[in-house]
Amino acid sequence: MTTPPRTTVTLALPIEDRVRSFAFYRDGLGFRAVGEPAADGVPEPLRFAVNDGLTLMLVPTGGFGWVLGGRETAAPGVSECVLGLDAASPSEVDALLARAEAAGAAVVSAPARQPWGYSGSFADPDGHLWLVEAPPEG
Repeated sequence: MTTPPRTTVTLALPIEDRVRSFAFYRDGLGFRAVGEPAADGVPEPLRFAVNDGLTLMLVPTGGFGWVLGGRETAAPGVSECVLGLDAASPSEVDALLARAEAAGAAVVSAPARQPWGYSGSFADPDGHLWLVEAPPEG
């Protein structure tokens, strides 16, 4: 079995407001923006480096349709996928959810112990669902 070449994956999400989304992902989640700011102070395209292999690109809904090939963008409040963030501990889960909420997220499920660990979820300002989880203690 051969190892696939190392590539960067870009996850694109539709957004309503570039400035709001930029502030949320920068301040709420601590992601690092990539690129030079445009006239509105937001990089164009709006991308964040999540880690060495993943970037997040936020595309205004008006421009998102060109890549969908006639498919519809999911309506607000409809989740076709859940994005995940790993945390090192339950206290880190709590802190990340609190920071996201303070930056404009809506907590969907409060942090709690689950059979697989400790987790909670939030919806970003555009309704995209994020799960934050830490491994079980012990």
